[in-house]
Amino acid sequence: MITAIAWKNVWRNKTRSLIVIAAVTIGVFAGIFSMAAINSTVVQRIDAAVNEELSHIQVNNKDFRKSTDIQNVISDYQGVVAALESTPGVTKVTGRIIIRGIASTAIKSAGVEITGIDVEKEKEIFTISEKLIPGTGSFFETDTKFNTVFIGEKLAKELNIIRYIITPESIIILTDEGVPTDIISKVGTLQGQRFVSDKKFIKACEKILEPSEMEKYEWKIKEAAWSYREGSKIVLSFLDINNNQTGAAFRVSGIFRTNNDMFESLSLFVPMDELRQLTGMEKGAFHRVIARLENNDITNSVTPVIREKLVDYEVLNWKEIQPDLAMITDFIEQIYGVFMALILAALAFGIVNTMLMSVLERTRELGMLMAIGMNRRKIFIMIMLESIFLSIVGGFAGMAVSEVVITITGKTGINLVKYSEGMEAIGYSAYLFPTIDTQFFITTTILIVLTGILSAIYPARKALKLSPVEALRGE
Repeated sequence: MITAIAWKNVWRNKTRSLIVIAAVTIGVFAGIFSMAAINSTVVQRIDAAVNEELSHIQVNNKDFRKSTDIQNVISDYQGVVAALESTPGVTKVTGRIIIRGIASTAIKSAGVEITGIDVEKEKEIFTISEKLIPGTGSFFETDTKFNTVFIGEKLAKELNIIRYIITPESIIILTDEGVPTDIISKVGTLQGQRFVSDKKFIKACEKILEPSEMEKYEWKIKEAAWSYREGSKIVLSFLDINNNQTGAAFRVSGIFRTNNDMFESLSLFVPMDELRQLTGMEKGAFHRVIARLENNDITNSVTPVIREKLVDYEVLNWKEIQPDLAMITDFIEQIYGVFMALILAALAFGIVNTMLMSVLERTRELGMLMAIGMNRRKIFIMIMLESIFLSIVGGFAGMAVSEVVITITGKTGINLVKYSEGMEAIGYSAYLFPTIDTQFFITTTILIVLTGILSAIYPARKALKLSPVEALRGE
């Protein structure tokens, strides 16, 4: 009976109750969606680091990372592989040759890290082959007599392998992308001109387009003008096993695009046999062994097991190689706590204010209920239930809206491409796919109910202090 009365009391002033519920809904939605967006950036960055750059576990010669000397190889490669493969949780293992060198074209040069790989095993452990930009070649799938190299888009731009030119095909692409005809006409004045870098191309566009037009359509114009001649040549220079300067010309097999400009500008990949032939390294000599685990969650438990087996080597997991990612992973829980504290504090103030007004408006009514025999405990419970109903209805509505929006944006993504240059410079994607686990919704529900209960204590105690006689006399 008390529950039914409390529920009816919530809707006695529908306008006020709906405003409170709407405020709670918006607050809960804003908080949950913001956390889902933040969580997606962290999840995407970790996935990219593990799947494209680092894998889960790396085993090195103890002196290799300090000096990157080509002679600091793993002394017992087969033994290391056997130890890793016998460790529960390890699914795939491969070796790599790592050499520092210089990549050059006729125009520019850049320092790079040359990685010799087993092409087929790399496909099983990393997803870098899936990041191939369409139209730039393949991941070492073309038969050729030349040495081949797989490079990042950022490095290709630095070496002026990628250029920008407006062609008739570019005009068609811009039209299909919905770019206004007047802007296409302006861009068309650049048709046939070749720009060796995106900076020079952008400067040319800025001379013919308004700042607002550049801000809105710059990315589409750059993508339409993007140009690459398949099979471009670069020269790689490095030291061989005897520390003599050597090098060779390589054909670009393909160009990959990730969300990490630093990785793209420094890393390039060469088939292992080609690199061995050029460096003079013996078959079976590797600088690094990569291990793939079943999932990220077992990283901390598997790492010490491998260290016990391989005490003569440096064993590092992805959290230790990039401690900034580990810090962000741990810090995200604290961010959740701050967001939830803000949401619940706002919820609490709203509930307290609403219930206090309700109690003061119903002074005579509450006095009459106490006068006809309703004890103070039932009055207390009734006020508490009204508060809980308000918080639960608003909280569940907020979580329902959050679930719908997160599900939709989790599939379609949120395009922050105009901030891509800054985000990708530090390794984060300009496309967010909000995601959050079910446990968070359960925790949020419990906290909202508890907040509703705590928020009702003061208004309920206020009601208990009422004297039935004085309450009946009041207006």
